[in-house]
Amino acid sequence: MTVNYAQRRARLAALLPAHEVDAMLVTSTVNVRYLTGLVSSNAAALIKADGSALLVTDNRYIEKTHGLDVQAVEAADVAGELAAPGVGIEAAHMSVATYERLGPGLVPLGPLVEGLRAVKDDDELELLRTACAITDQAFADVLHTIRPGVTERDVARLLEARMIELGAAKPAFDTIVAAGPNGAIPHHAPTDRELRSGELVTIDFGAAYQGYHADMTRTVCLGPPADWQSEVYDLVAEAQRAGRHAVTPGATAKEVDAAARSLIAAAGHGDHFRHGLGHGVGLEIHEEPFLGPARTGRLEDRVPITVEPGIYLPGRGGVRIEDTLVTRQGEPELFTKTTKELLVL
Repeated sequence: MTVNYAQRRARLAALLPAHEVDAMLVTSTVNVRYLTGLVSSNAAALIKADGSALLVTDNRYIEKTHGLDVQAVEAADVAGELAAPGVGIEAAHMSVATYERLGPGLVPLGPLVEGLRAVKDDDELELLRTACAITDQAFADVLHTIRPGVTERDVARLLEARMIELGAAKPAFDTIVAAGPNGAIPHHAPTDRELRSGELVTIDFGAAYQGYHADMTRTVCLGPPADWQSEVYDLVAEAQRAGRHAVTPGATAKEVDAAARSLIAAAGHGDHFRHGLGHGVGLEIHEEPFLGPARTGRLEDRVPITVEPGIYLPGRGGVRIEDTLVTRQGEPELFTKTTKELLVL
């Protein structure tokens, strides 16, 4: 993938005059990567309103800056090397201690880079498609192993190993496998608990491919579902479908969330769906925009987003169905394509 990093920096530079700063100090390493191409755990970039830039990293990564299209220097205190009165900073990424150490006059700014990152170019979308294709294939390949007697941790390990075999750099996040009553915990961590007949099993996972993250959740049933399991599954599937159809350029985050949440609430399960409907994906597994009843903003074209309603019944179990899709004029493009019919294993 050939990335025009200078163009990305120019887009950020164009935003600075409106915030009354001549330069912005970018300290989020993910944002530094987006603007320069440097992958590291310690770097900062100064982006000026005239489009020029300076990258600073320490001795562990300075060799990796050779060949980048930006001037780079080495320093141990990467933020301190660039900070100056009147420079804008990423308020969400700089600690209070660092802010106070760097001295007065720095100007806290909002998530400007994250706003740019939300809209993906063709190459980014292709990387996400690949990450999602790996995710789909890994699930298909491991599905036959999901049966009574194996543990939640067994399923997670098999999925993560298969994704890497298929070309993923690593899992996009810690895989969730939640069986039976554990399915009532939205972010349950897999344990050595064995799966049992008659249980719902929620599996939330994804592949990371060349820095881009997929996210998918499916819920399966081990044996014929009980009536309550079928009813809850069908309701979540209906809500997820409504949420997907609401993903369109110009829709507000609240509107998309409400399209799914209203159906769950009308069925009497409003208190059993307490997280947001979805989030952006890209260089991070959770990034702008976020969908929820208190979220602001509108979706733009070419924004990858997840739609993941769930119902969680304490002591009984839960259902969540999640896809990664991207906003398009007309209708969204679905990236995760595994069936959303209830799979009975």
